[in-house]
Amino acid sequence: MLTIHNYSIPVQDYFSLNLPKGAKILTVQTEKGEPKIWALVNPAYPTETRNFRLAVTGHPIKESEEDLKYIGTFQLCEAGLIGHLFEIRENNHAI
Repeated sequence: MLTIHNYSIPVQDYFSLNLPKGAKILTVQTEKGEPKIWALVNPAYPTETRNFRLAVTGHPIKESEEDLKYIGTFQLCEAGLIGHLFEIRENNHAI
């Protein structure tokens, strides 16, 4: 059965999350001042590691070295930070 779950994301340049296999990321937003990813998942499926790149406005992105799929942008108003979240694609295809 498919359900929507949210996952906390760290505010760091690179991070990984273990999501159920085939999870479809729907959005990235903040909830109570914390950045989160919402995904459509089947919680009965085994997990797989998914890799992400968080770029703050103005920080460089090494486009030639990473195959990135844009997910969304979020704001942490109290920290004055605007983050842009990308999933790092493996083997040059969408995960």
